[in-house]
Amino acid sequence: MSKSEGVIKFRMDFVEAAALTAVQLTEINAWRKVLVIMGMIGQTPERYDNYGFGNISRRLLADELPGYDHPFVISGTQTGGVADLAPEHYATVLWCRPAENHVSAQGPMRPSSESMTHGVVYEMDSRINWVFHAHDPYIWQQRVALDLPTTADGVPYGSPEMSAEVGRLFRETEVAQRGIFAMGGHVDGIVTFGATAEEAGSVLLHHLASAIRLSYS
Repeated sequence: MSKSEGVIKFRMDFVEAAALTAVQLTEINAWRKVLVIMGMIGQTPERYDNYGFGNISRRLLADELPGYDHPFVISGTQTGGVADLAPEHYATVLWCRPAENHVSAQGPMRPSSESMTHGVVYEMDSRINWVFHAHDPYIWQQRVALDLPTTADGVPYGSPEMSAEVGRLFRETEVAQRGIFAMGGHVDGIVTFGATAEEAGSVLLHHLASAIRLSYS
């Protein structure tokens, strides 16, 4: 992983604002903890030059934040090393404009450097309410054998090119039905999504089991 990992690459309009309530964040915190326990979100000197990795988001409903298209709450930038997040560790993305490489966000801290990728997924399918960006070497190394939709090699995370690649996958592959894609140019990067957190998590666990089985073959 390069020295630019974890760096926000898009133009951001950010306004400091109050955190969402703990009640609003209960489910996202629970699922993030699952990914931390599984080693799919975290920070360790042995991986990726000690940069934090992985993040999670959920779509905000109209009654939670009216007046915006596809707003979502996402874990803050470089919070991978925090075992249990508090409300002040989350940000709200109000909108994404991938073609302009531009994000508007608010909250007690800045959003993850992968916010643009999450935003494109939400924009592509209104039925998607959860996005998990995990880092898992088993699934990533078996992405070809698993026939996973995959973004092009060499396309960096958090960039307009990555946003375009995600859009391409939704247009040209069965990614919407499968609920998972690999990030070809982002080592170990796997994204799952679904209408519910359970759906996104089940897809991730299913492919983890399949990848481990293949590694034993």
